[in-house]
Amino acid sequence: MRAYLSLEYPGRTRQVDKQRNVTVMLVAGEPSGDQLGAQLMAALKSLDKDVTIVGAGGPAMIAQGLEPLFTIDTTSVMGLREVVPRVPGILRRVREASDFALKSRPDTLVIIDSPDFTHRIAQRLKRFDRSIPVINYAPPQVWASRSYRAKRMARYIDAVINFFPFESEFFRRYGIPAYCAGYPVVERANRIRGGAAFRNSHGIAAGVPVLAVLPGSRRNEIRFILPVFRRAVEILAREIPGLVSVIPTVGHVAGLVRSVAADWPTPVRVIEDDDERFAALDAADAGLAASGTVTTELALARKPMVVGYKLGWLTYLLARPFIHVSSIVLINLVLERQAVPEFIQSACTPEALAQAVKSLLVDQQARARQLRDLDEAVRAFGLGSESPSERAARAVLAIARKQGPELVAD
Repeated sequence: MRAYLSLEYPGRTRQVDKQRNVTVMLVAGEPSGDQLGAQLMAALKSLDKDVTIVGAGGPAMIAQGLEPLFTIDTTSVMGLREVVPRVPGILRRVREASDFALKSRPDTLVIIDSPDFTHRIAQRLKRFDRSIPVINYAPPQVWASRSYRAKRMARYIDAVINFFPFESEFFRRYGIPAYCAGYPVVERANRIRGGAAFRNSHGIAAGVPVLAVLPGSRRNEIRFILPVFRRAVEILAREIPGLVSVIPTVGHVAGLVRSVAADWPTPVRVIEDDDERFAALDAADAGLAASGTVTTELALARKPMVVGYKLGWLTYLLARPFIHVSSIVLINLVLERQAVPEFIQSACTPEALAQAVKSLLVDQQARARQLRDLDEAVRAFGLGSESPSERAARAVLAIARKQGPELVAD
């Protein structure tokens, strides 16, 4: 005799077979979410070999066996100038994903990062069927800006799986069950290796200074940030003899990156392969990075860094009143101090970036001081404890099996 659990949702009662295999639908919209999705897929499969995973993502999720409804080429956008011309394509993907969920009726839909895209899928799904639980993995940082969005999220998000305890407390205040899994980026620590082999294969001698230049993974970031980084490297090239640059990038912006790097002021290697990207971080002496996941990867690699970030002036003008945090660098937020130099918008100048990077390359005290801070931040992110992706996967499976989000909220 089969066991069933009756679940009450607004407008519908759903009978759930607790013994059958579960189907989890994942949707990621950009490279950072794709990486998180791939790690979550691996953890789901390790916990339940019979789980079925469907949805949309990028190369990392495809490498884990996903047959995607679509890839992230259309949806990985940011900034008004980039978003507006792509709106029809993005809305088409929203319809495709939500229609697929309505037709296939997975046991849960997990939307990952990219809230401007993935939350529209959740909203459309809930308009037609409120019985499919929606989990937001890596929810938007509404605690940092536009906190009013959390109240709206409670209408179409059944649970969030976030990275840090303070986020859980925030979402619960708005009635959203929250589970703190830890920061899954720390799981990439064992992939950051092969620096010596990287230098050897690219003809970079052991003592040559290497700067990892990481301008982001969105077209708008490449457009606004990479030219500034290039001019900063031009200044550094005059002051750091023999400097070599490596620019890890991803497929959908690789062409744009290569076009900017065509007349780069130092010898440069543009890297697309994922394993080579981690090896390049291991090979580097320092990083010049846009704000984002890569700052944690640099911390895991124990590479001191400088962060620069710029938006289009109109995008920044509209966003600025809603930003309520003192830093855009997660390391600085967690440590509650300016461990990593950051230069935002008008402060993001080639001269300022070059001076800060030079200090980390030639001043051993400044270098050692930041490395101590990075080690402290990495410990705070959860390195050395249980896998965050495994914690997240257990929460997803519990909700998919209708054990209820309240049973997995920490």
